[in-house]
Amino acid sequence: MSVHEKISHLTSRDILAAKGQRKLAVLTAYDYSSAMLVDEAGVDIILVGDSLGMVMLGREDTLSVTLEECIHHTKAVLRGTRRALVVADMPFMSYEAGVNEALHNAARLCQESGVRAVKVEGGSWILPQIEALVRAGIPVMGHLGLTPQRAAVLGGFKVQAKNAEAALQLIKDALALQEAGCFSLVLEAIPAPLARRVSERLAIPTIGIGAGNGCDGQVLVYHDLLGLYKDFTPRFVRRYAALGPIIRDAVAAYADDVRQGAFPTSEHAFSMSDEEIAKLDAVLADWETTR
Repeated sequence: MSVHEKISHLTSRDILAAKGQRKLAVLTAYDYSSAMLVDEAGVDIILVGDSLGMVMLGREDTLSVTLEECIHHTKAVLRGTRRALVVADMPFMSYEAGVNEALHNAARLCQESGVRAVKVEGGSWILPQIEALVRAGIPVMGHLGLTPQRAAVLGGFKVQAKNAEAALQLIKDALALQEAGCFSLVLEAIPAPLARRVSERLAIPTIGIGAGNGCDGQVLVYHDLLGLYKDFTPRFVRRYAALGPIIRDAVAAYADDVRQGAFPTSEHAFSMSDEEIAKLDAVLADWETTR
């Protein structure tokens, strides 16, 4: 089965059609094996987020993630995906410089990875890029509120749009992104009452992360949900499992068995017939006496 066949089941049109009909479950994934598990679990969208810089590459933020790294990880995710719509983040400074830069980099991301939808962060200042991408046939997911690529300007990883003036501007930006052609919109770390008002005013689905339950769907980072990343846990994360300690203990048990000679046992090894062993010993003895 080809990459394109694997991602052909859910499309941006299916996501649009879910508005008002059902809640959307979205989760990040960054490699083949995690994508396969997430897809089999039945999520609607798999986001290859630039959060890979932190949870996969051990960096302090997302700003150093390159287009090549996004392409690399998106390829792997697509190989493990058969049902969900895969959306890839466009990394920092891959679209901000203007329409031509955005088109060139989005084309590379789509052509080299096989992905068929991208996500960009920002409001009214990136409308020309979004419009150009949509005209070129690339579905675009927007992202407002706490936009990690602009965290330095926003004062860090903090809740956004907490006053009426900023909240009104976010609503205006959301409507503008919809008008520009976005098929969905991530709302990150904004007050729940604001997220509900945005969702009520849009015809496209909103995907919340730290934005309350009034959104049309929710997204979490794979490693946060499973308890695999301990450097920082946002308040809005619910851990559905604590796999980090389980994995650590399993590896420690393996290392201990190896050191004590308890692994591998005969059940983990391959045998030879007695006849072939005797032949080997004979030819080995002849070889060792003549060399």
